[in-house]
Amino acid sequence: MKKLTYLLLIIVLASSCDLNLGKDEFDAVDWKKRTINISQKDSLQFGRTYLSVYSQIYSYTEHKTHNLTAMVSLRNTSFNDTIYILKADYYHTKGHLVRTYIKQPIYLAPLETVEIIIDEADIEGGTGSNFIFDWNIPKKSPDPLFEGIMSSTMSQQGLSFTTQGKRIE
Repeated sequence: MKKLTYLLLIIVLASSCDLNLGKDEFDAVDWKKRTINISQKDSLQFGRTYLSVYSQIYSYTEHKTHNLTAMVSLRNTSFNDTIYILKADYYHTKGHLVRTYIKQPIYLAPLETVEIIIDEADIEGGTGSNFIFDWNIPKKSPDPLFEGIMSSTMSQQGLSFTTQGKRIE
């Protein structure tokens, strides 16, 4: 009888668990729906930002690496103005272009954030990968904020750290 009770308890607990694992919580960005023609907006100021990201870090020696998931956060810090991201290029450690995430200008509404996710299994960028973002903002609007959040979890250990973009133009 005890075995049957335990079995029923396990079945009830297992069936009450949410096995969705957050898949509905994150909607991938549809870049095509965010594109905009800004050729008529000639009063915008141009900027360029460099952001270091790490798809791998060294572990123990220079011959052993550990893969990371990278979340690249693009944030509009303005309360009032829409801003425009013109291009997001992802570069390898050796400076070679890996891929372009944003090929046509997109908009970010006031205080809006969009993310680029680089999967843990994607190690094309290497240990010193980076992004270059080109953007336009209205005059007197604050610069956008670009951040990288790198993380990994193995067994019971976790690792995470952040980087912030630096305006280079």
